[in-house]
Amino acid sequence: MLHQELLEHFYHCLKNRNVEGMISCYHDDIEFTDPAFGTLKGNEAKNMWRMLLSKGESLVIDYSNISADSETGKGHWIATYTFSKTNRNVINKITSAFEFKDEKIIRHTDTFDLKIWANQALGFKSKVLHAMGLLKSTIQGKSKEALRVFSAQHK
Repeated sequence: MLHQELLEHFYHCLKNRNVEGMISCYHDDIEFTDPAFGTLKGNEAKNMWRMLLSKGESLVIDYSNISADSETGKGHWIATYTFSKTNRNVINKITSAFEFKDEKIIRHTDTFDLKIWANQALGFKSKVLHAMGLLKSTIQGKSKEALRVFSAQHK
């Protein structure tokens, strides 16, 4: 039941934009993966959440179906917000998978349809990038660059 409570706390903090409470659930060696950032480790993963939750006043989080056992956990969440670069509305439906170590989250993998997200966030530009086979690499490159800049400014 401990991991169940850990995930409930994680999502409660996410919903309420309590980033430090949320990342306190992470192991120091956390590995986070999602379609927009690729794989981030340790402080990179923690800073991603600091960056995302410090922006976007319009962000609304809803979560459901949180469950965990002694080794793994899962959950579903929906992020609704206005994408700041285009001022377009996004409703992103995400499935999370977790692994635990030392009573903390050691691995967190979020999955969502990048093409659907990009169509909402970027509009026509996403169709062009997809047609050129550049959608994933472009989004990950821009996401990681934004994270690098944020991390350099918040040392």
